[in-house]
Amino acid sequence: MRIVILESLAVSDEVLNHYLQPLRRAGHEVECFARTDDIPTQIRQIGNAEALIIANMPLKKEVIEASPDLKYIDIAFTGYDHVDMTAARARRVAVSNASGYATEAVAELVIGGVINLYRQLNQADKLCRGGKTKAGLSAFELHGRTVGLIGTGAIGSRTAELFRAFGCKTIAYNGFSHKPDTDVIKYLPLKELLEQSDILSLHCPLTDATRNFINRNNLKYMKKSAILVNTARGAVVNSQDLADALNNGQIAGAVIDVFENEPPLESSHPLLHTPNTLVTPHLGFFTREAMEKRAKIVFDNLACWLKGTPVNLVG
Repeated sequence: MRIVILESLAVSDEVLNHYLQPLRRAGHEVECFARTDDIPTQIRQIGNAEALIIANMPLKKEVIEASPDLKYIDIAFTGYDHVDMTAARARRVAVSNASGYATEAVAELVIGGVINLYRQLNQADKLCRGGKTKAGLSAFELHGRTVGLIGTGAIGSRTAELFRAFGCKTIAYNGFSHKPDTDVIKYLPLKELLEQSDILSLHCPLTDATRNFINRNNLKYMKKSAILVNTARGAVVNSQDLADALNNGQIAGAVIDVFENEPPLESSHPLLHTPNTLVTPHLGFFTREAMEKRAKIVFDNLACWLKGTPVNLVG
């Protein structure tokens, strides 16, 4: 069987070869390519492959339809909205994801981003390098804050645990599931959640129900002192509405790791020009430990599919 890896899995050659050698010894042909968003090149690289591994590169309908031998897409990512699932279903191509690899990494980035804003670390760094003091800075503590969560899957739940360790109260939106309250999380309707949250952290997938979920109509309920954190999917937030809220002082700040499109961003993107906003180029999942966990999940997925017992199927 021909297996194609269309983009780097961001692990060392030693780790990658650990997984590739057994496949090759079993007689499978495995080819690895550098990422490209050029559709004709993707089609040519896939060729007669039956199994395909990608991370977060878009996989469009044209590519899936032009790959007649393709039977399996193994996504080295939690989200799968970048793959045309309608085309995959129509072709009866099985699709798996790698949910769970970045739980710690993303939750830790949320905490780090909030502390960065609360302690004004970027501004403090510039002042110190410029021979100045902390004069003019303001700072806040996490302890005693109320954190609102939109989405309480593995990452949202772990984020809640970390915030609780800092002495925060954690609440969550009850509209996506009917989970009972726990010792860590109390569930509330959206308006109450927004009104009570000092920090609003997003951890939901991108679906028809969550696209533009955070918009001007919802932002108006948030505290002026509140900050919004998005490590979920960019399109869950209406970027222009959020930029307007930040520029108008309707909310106090934001930590944004995801955007409607993958970075690099156009210089005109509205969230690149807002006050008290920490922007990062989609690196929440990106730690050495997470990448190695991800590789294991991806190749375990592939091994199970080759045995005829696929796991982690999505869509």
